Formats: sequence, C-alpha cells, structure tokens
Amino acid sequence: MALLNIINVPDPLLKTISDPVAQVDDELRRLMDNMLETMYAAPGIGLAAIQVAVPRRVIVIDTEGDEKMRKPRFLVNPEVTWESEEYNVYNEGCLSVPEHYAEVERPASVKVKYLDYDGKQHEELMDGLLATCVQHEIDHLNGVVFIDYLSKLRRNMIVKKVQKATRDMAVL
Repeated sequence: MALLNIINVPDPLLKTISDPVAQVDDELRRLMDNMLETMYAAPGIGLAAIQVAVPRRVIVIDTEGDEKMRKPRFLVNPEVTWESEEYNVYNEGCLSVPEHYAEVERPASVKVKYLDYDGKQHEELMDGLLATCVQHEIDHLNGVVFIDYLSKLRRNMIVKKVQKATRDMAVL
C-alpha cells in the first residue's frame, strides 16, 4: 500500500463533481486500500477519492478512532436516499482544510445506498458521527467542502490561512 497526497483548499479539483464508478475491481480496491492507509496516517475519520486527486465516487470511513477497534468502511457510489427531519451540529474538520474546524448542521440520520469493497449493494441507516461523516464525504464527491457552509468572509479567511501554512511548509 502507499500513502497518497491529500490536496488542500483552494485546489480547484475539490470543486469537481466526481464520476460514478462502473465496477469494483482490483484497481479500485487498491485505490481504496491506499486511501484508507492515507486517512489513518493523516489522521482522519473519512476521505473521499477527490481529496487524493481522483475524481471517482469513492469514500473510506472509520469513525472508531482507536487503532485497536478499527472498523473501516468502503463506500462506492454512495447516495443518500433518505434523511431525517432532525438535525445535529458537529464541529467538523477536514483533511483538505488542515487545522480548521467549524460547526456544521446536517441531518441527524441518513439512509445511504452504496457498493462495498467487493461490489455488493447495501442500503444502511446511519446516525450520529457516522451520519455526519458520510454526508461530509459525499459532499466532497459533489464538489462541496465543509467551509462552503460558512460565511464568505470566514471561508476566505480559512482558505488564506491554509494557503499560507502550505507555503510555510514548502519552505521547510
């Protein structure tokens, strides 16, 4: 497996709507394995393929947080088929917006249809942190970053700080 490079805002690729996957094959499983390793190393709890510059509708998630309790999930062509009327607010972060967090309101529960690591179809009811994470990652597949939910002023300020931090890291 290999660590992949995670792109940061304002990379225009993050605004790309990702393409559906025609079939789950060994090449796609290799991508998902590399994405999972990259997510764990970052560290994070979710990663969309577009964040590693691959515009395909693939996400990996593991909300367990504890290395000994890992429960990775692979979702290919994920689609929200239902969302609750109840909402939750989470202080979200993003591997493509390092070191920045903001409260985002999303449906508390969602039903998601997807293909798994082996290409089998599933439909699953998700709630809590898992529901928030899957919605955050599906947003990436649709060209939306969590800071898009913020005011333009705050969003621009965060993007400038990420750009500066990226430049400063390049100098080191």
